[in-house]
Amino acid sequence: MNKEMIIASNGHETRVAILEDDQLAEMFVERERNRGVVGNVYKGRVSKVLPGMQSSFIDLGLERDGFLYVSDVITNLEEFDAGDDEPEVKPRGDEAAKDGAREAGDKPREKAAAPEAKIEELLKEGQDVVVQVAKEPLGTKGARLTCHVTLPGRFLVFMPTVDHIGISRKIATREERTRLRGIVKEFREQHHFGGGVIIRTAAEGRTKDDILADLHYFHKIWLEMRSKSEGRRSPAVIYQEPSLVNKLLRDLLTDDYTAIRIDNKADYERILEFIGRIMPSLAPLVKLYDKDYPIFDEYGVQAELDKALRSKVWLKSGGSIVINQTEALVAIDVNTGRYVGKKTAGRLEDTIIKTNLEAAKEIVRQIRLRDLGGIIVCDFIDMEEKKNRQKVFQAVEQELRKDRAPSKALQVSDFGLVIVTRKRVKQSLERVLTEPCPYCSGAGTIKSSATVCYEILTEVKKVGVDLDGPGVLLRVNPDIARALKEEERGVLRDLKQFLGRDVIVKPDVHLHHEQFDVMSIGG
Repeated sequence: MNKEMIIASNGHETRVAILEDDQLAEMFVERERNRGVVGNVYKGRVSKVLPGMQSSFIDLGLERDGFLYVSDVITNLEEFDAGDDEPEVKPRGDEAAKDGAREAGDKPREKAAAPEAKIEELLKEGQDVVVQVAKEPLGTKGARLTCHVTLPGRFLVFMPTVDHIGISRKIATREERTRLRGIVKEFREQHHFGGGVIIRTAAEGRTKDDILADLHYFHKIWLEMRSKSEGRRSPAVIYQEPSLVNKLLRDLLTDDYTAIRIDNKADYERILEFIGRIMPSLAPLVKLYDKDYPIFDEYGVQAELDKALRSKVWLKSGGSIVINQTEALVAIDVNTGRYVGKKTAGRLEDTIIKTNLEAAKEIVRQIRLRDLGGIIVCDFIDMEEKKNRQKVFQAVEQELRKDRAPSKALQVSDFGLVIVTRKRVKQSLERVLTEPCPYCSGAGTIKSSATVCYEILTEVKKVGVDLDGPGVLLRVNPDIARALKEEERGVLRDLKQFLGRDVIVKPDVHLHHEQFDVMSIGG
């Protein structure tokens, strides 16, 4: 698979598109005034302890307090300085770090509070605590926090609250595992460097200098964090995740990439310097885009992005999928649409399976592109044969393997549904790029003209006795005025008959479709 990274930056916002075989697969957005906080480490202050929920709220200096559950607590601030002689804890942290931890064949032993420990015994209001943001604030919810700090690098993941060297089980040969483990162990001994390290799959075959570069970086960052923690009053940021572009280059860049295109010269220079440091062999792939035509339009990204903000997505065969997001879940419906198969194609089942297989691929692409999370219910077109239902389910599973976010598919064969659960750590693309419609207040629909006309009739009958004067003025939206004079003219006739006087309809473009005013005139 050929991949490209297209970066559009205007100084206020950075958008990064990942293309897979020339098709938009993932989209990332970062705004300077509203940068994400996942991965950031804070010296926070306990603002409230909730024994009933076995959790606490932590003041981070953000708009809303963060949420820390008892299982994510390290018992005191001094453990932030854990060294080789300290007991061990199980690591937690941001997605890049978790990827490394999941790859590791060995699991550290826990040193956090024993299972029977209670939150009120571990934390007190006003206490300082070092925490890392594991999940972005969403809606009215504050950030999800953990005391188990993890810092991802290019080839390693550093876990300061752990005394453990883990290694990806995907690195199969004993010789390579021994070599990599030896490099890390030697560095830790030479620099008296406490903390745990997970060796990621990407480290396989890398030189000693590559591995040491990550270790030196971690050592420097860790010393800075400890210094800031000791020298600042809470709440304070003691580590901030790199910019979106640097983070993506660090986590995603592989030999699969054929180009990295950027339309901003200053950012181009920074990216070139960064890649020259982490993966010099790929530096020639960085290309400055200097045309006047927008880079996203040039590579077809903008058109795909616009489609990703609509509920209906057309399939090449003529079928479609309809995506509806709610607070609790995402519902995706598959329709055959214009596709009815060829006259010689045979049974209806062949048409259905073709549409469902195409939809399976597009559904997962849209899930990745829109960054949908939580419970996702996919309602495929009913198939009679069990082997076809299994084929569609396997297609979903196969496409999900391309997804970096933790996800799992479950087949509900009796109802023709496939349920996907996908971890969400940030807001979906729709929530980032759009806001609720001020006209429909986010409902997605407004009352029909007929409904509004009938509501006017009901309202006038209710207040008619209070209307004085020889006439009545009805001020309405222009669409409603047209309806009262055309298809709903019977309503206007009934109004005049009920009131026993003339009714003047006045269109007003400033009125909402569902708003209207009734008032007396003359007299």
